[in-house]
Amino acid sequence: MADTSMNTATAPDTAREADPFPVKGMDAVVFAVGNAKQAAHYYSTAFGMKLVAYSGPENGSRETASYVLTNGSARFVFTSVVKQSTEWGRFLAGHVAEHGDGVVDLAIEVPDARAAYAYATEHGARGIQEPYEIKDEHGTVVLAAIATYGETRHTLVERSGYDGPYLPGFRAAEPVVEPAAKRTFQAVDHCVGNVELGRMNEWVGFYNKVMGFTNMKEFVGDDIATEYSALMSKVVADGTLKVKFPINEPAIAKKKSQIDEYLEFYGGAGVQHIALATNDIVASVRAMRAAGVQFLDTPDSYYDTLGEWAGETRVPVETLRELKILVDRDEDGYLLQMFTKPVQDRPTVFFEMIERHGSMGFGKGNFKALFEAIEREQEKRGNL
Repeated sequence: MADTSMNTATAPDTAREADPFPVKGMDAVVFAVGNAKQAAHYYSTAFGMKLVAYSGPENGSRETASYVLTNGSARFVFTSVVKQSTEWGRFLAGHVAEHGDGVVDLAIEVPDARAAYAYATEHGARGIQEPYEIKDEHGTVVLAAIATYGETRHTLVERSGYDGPYLPGFRAAEPVVEPAAKRTFQAVDHCVGNVELGRMNEWVGFYNKVMGFTNMKEFVGDDIATEYSALMSKVVADGTLKVKFPINEPAIAKKKSQIDEYLEFYGGAGVQHIALATNDIVASVRAMRAAGVQFLDTPDSYYDTLGEWAGETRVPVETLRELKILVDRDEDGYLLQMFTKPVQDRPTVFFEMIERHGSMGFGKGNFKALFEAIEREQEKRGNL
């Protein structure tokens, strides 16, 4: 399938004017976890994020504790249940019990939450929360929420009239550790969802219809296949390419794919991995690995012929080999990428570090090497 995305040089200006569902970007990736305090410490020390806001029993939240961490424009929120007393608390506790630590909300910042919610629900979205205002001394935020695959939701956030640390009800918080002078990453590049066999096109159609997103890339058949496993993937994005959602489903193969493994251990559809944009993947990987983050391994043989097809990059092949960083090149440029192992006991959620130099792709040239690396980990777990 041809790349139907708009030219990235002109998309932000022209697409916004005609976009039926304009977005400003990702607002937050919200996790439900068993222990938010410990999660905040891990992502502060291992990922180099900065704790900026907190909500819990000490400032009026009797049911949940939430920690907000940032790196550049990327924002993660970790929430755990202190004492169940409402439907929301029961949902969060049940989500962790069934799925383990995972993403419950891919929140999207929009210029008008009421208009976005109206458009989405008029075009088939299931509304979870009608638009409402919350306010404090820092201003007013308008929120609404719609459902997407599995138990994941999209909260629509209108915060142009707010200058607080996150949302009303949160107070500024001191960092867990002193942040490093150089950020490990700057933004959320894309968020990948895994859905059940036969449902990828359904959810692609959902984003096309409900949010006016367009199809950016498509990977089918031999694009994402090894000797043992396969999957299919399509990427949807808003008109400005600020919000990108690849959606994966398993494909029939000899053995169990990473998507099958995820669906089994997560207990259904959900967010598989979050790609984090960095402008120096070498420094990022060195810092994160030194702090204890485990990355997937790549055989040395991958690098023996790398220069022949990937061409020259800003990072010498020797350094790429040392750190096991992957390279891909297309007609627009190249990218460097690296994948962590799952960051919790269940083989579910993991992260990608990505450094782009013109390419707006997703590492198609690396799929075979990446999937073989994942298969090696699956085999260790007895899940291949």
